[in-house]
Amino acid sequence: MLDLTGTPDTLAAGRPGKVGLLELRYARIGDRTELVDRYQKSPLQIMRPLYIDPLRPDMPVTYLMSTGGGIVQADRNRVDIDCGPGTAVHLTTQAATKLHRMEFDHATQVVNRTAGEWSYVEYLPDPLIPYRDARFYQHTRVTADPTATVLLGETIAAGRLARGERHACRLLFSDLEVTRVDELVAVDTVRLDPREPGSVTGPAVFAAHDLMATLCVISPLAPAAQIADTPHEALLSTGPAFGVSMLPDDCGAWARILGSDPPAVARALRAAWDAVRRLLIQVPAPDLRKT
Repeated sequence: MLDLTGTPDTLAAGRPGKVGLLELRYARIGDRTELVDRYQKSPLQIMRPLYIDPLRPDMPVTYLMSTGGGIVQADRNRVDIDCGPGTAVHLTTQAATKLHRMEFDHATQVVNRTAGEWSYVEYLPDPLIPYRDARFYQHTRVTADPTATVLLGETIAAGRLARGERHACRLLFSDLEVTRVDELVAVDTVRLDPREPGSVTGPAVFAAHDLMATLCVISPLAPAAQIADTPHEALLSTGPAFGVSMLPDDCGAWARILGSDPPAVARALRAAWDAVRRLLIQVPAPDLRKT
């Protein structure tokens, strides 16, 4: 791994603009959820939370943004999001996250989320797109109260498909951990290293496809079997390959979607999200405004 930690010929890790920090805290105020604390350090920032879901006017939609146009070598980002008791929050990104070429160093992003008692939290960012020779590690840790509901999405592209770049990154590692009362209930470990046979095109990852999407649902609002059946039924008519399984201790379900048509994969992930939303909170997924 020594070749991933060299001295870059651009700004080094720790320099101004290279350590992004975003700290958000949500609380239930009256009849809606509000952002009550915010700290941001470039290149990470947010737009003002918007109440754009007509069927859930209490739920703010927050767009996470980067002023740098993507993640470059030696970037070290951290996002801490605390959703207090009774809150309802939707978090997403303004656009896809571009992982630029990294010739000397690597980039990291740590995401910590806390879901309090009877909270409802959705985190559905746009895809990660690794450019040629990108080197990126992401660690997402979720701590959820047993009464909380958390929906987590992730989509990873094989590369800049329009330019014919497929599995040309140096490496892309992504770890997801979900904990309930100090008990680990869900883990997804992705290790994409095109130089290692099978690590990218194997059956547990992309296989012969260009996009890999995941939806993880942690909730006490319905039995795990019903939560698993719901996205399964929704995905049957969407086209992309998929698989759905229950999580342990009746805590929820997990879906993986594979395809090579970006709009089709996005529609499939939305169909699964919409179906789960209708099951758990009896309202459809809203149309989000993005540029």
